[in-house]
Amino acid sequence: MGLDKNFKPVIRFMAVSDIHIKNDDTVEDERFTEALRYAYKIADSSESYKKLDAVCVIGDFANSGSEIEMTKVKKTLDAELKDGTELIMTLASHEFNTRYGGEEEAKERFKRIFNLPLDTHKVINGFHFVAVTTTRGCRFDDPQKEFIKTELKKAAADDGKKPIFFCQHPHLTNTVYGSIDWGEKDITYLLMDYPQIIDFSGHSHAPINDPRSVHQKHFSSFGTGTLSYFELDEYDKISGTVPEDADQAAQFLIVEADAENRVRVYPFDVLTGQFFPQVWKIDVPSDPSTFIYTDKRYKATEAPYFDDSAECFANDITDSSVVLTFTQAKPAPADDYVDAYRIMIRDKKSGIIKKQLEIFSKYYLYDMPSKLSQEIGDLDGKTDYIAEIYPTGFFMTLGEKPLTTEFTTL
Repeated sequence: MGLDKNFKPVIRFMAVSDIHIKNDDTVEDERFTEALRYAYKIADSSESYKKLDAVCVIGDFANSGSEIEMTKVKKTLDAELKDGTELIMTLASHEFNTRYGGEEEAKERFKRIFNLPLDTHKVINGFHFVAVTTTRGCRFDDPQKEFIKTELKKAAADDGKKPIFFCQHPHLTNTVYGSIDWGEKDITYLLMDYPQIIDFSGHSHAPINDPRSVHQKHFSSFGTGTLSYFELDEYDKISGTVPEDADQAAQFLIVEADAENRVRVYPFDVLTGQFFPQVWKIDVPSDPSTFIYTDKRYKATEAPYFDDSAECFANDITDSSVVLTFTQAKPAPADDYVDAYRIMIRDKKSGIIKKQLEIFSKYYLYDMPSKLSQEIGDLDGKTDYIAEIYPTGFFMTLGEKPLTTEFTTL
């Protein structure tokens, strides 16, 4: 999967957030450099349009907002950005760390080092970009709201059908995946008058290849992922919201628009240098009746399933634990992945559930494993058990037929 060769863009940009460059040299430094280089390689691979017109860095680019961190980010951008690429940046909670003087000092430091405004309204190739820096961590006060209100009105007056690319660090509450814990509701009402808005946000570190990381209702919203570590917006998983392989995170978006105002969004994985299989499509940004990625997806009836070749094994059995290893299920026809698995351990004799837990499928990894293993403890000794494994979809669907295996504890 790559760029749509039949799509003829007139603008292309990169959207990235939550880079978390630190005072010390860490893997995030390498990932940021590689991400920028990949963005140019992607542009150069296009047959019809070889430009990267903008890079949008949407908050938490620095882990603490120190002089060292901001300077490192600036040096990377100076080294990698080419002539003709505009830079748009916003700040947020991590840049405002009180260890380095808090919000006001961070803002002054940013303006001095980057020579960029805190809030931006820029027109690139005829398309309006509006980007806003938060205050008090990830909130929006009257000055930011007034800027948004004024600049959106100007952008819409130019062309009411053309997409407006809007950027702020926190998700807007109840939009994309991650926006429940990591969302802000302060400005939603300001954006609702402009369905042509395509909003880009971060903060949650939610994976961008999750189908819930695109959302459409009053306007279109996209999560921009992270170059640092994953966090997921589900609270019933045995790992918690931060899985054990969370550090394998380096993702960004490539966004294109054509002369007919159509938009294509491509999620990209830096660690493997590959596009994820999705291509998000917005053909009429100004008309919500044409939106595809709405909450209607939660009415899905098709669920992931185990095919006939799937297997499950019980290994490393003790008097109180077992390790289950099983083949990953097949996604529902409309999906690219399985979200997770619900595991039930029943007492074979009584049928009573002894343990019930859920684990992620690891879909957020481009090279997701073909099999999963999970240790389950707190079992009774010398007891016959039946394990049932059900695949679950992203939109609350549950596979009907479980994968099963039996075992006896020592």
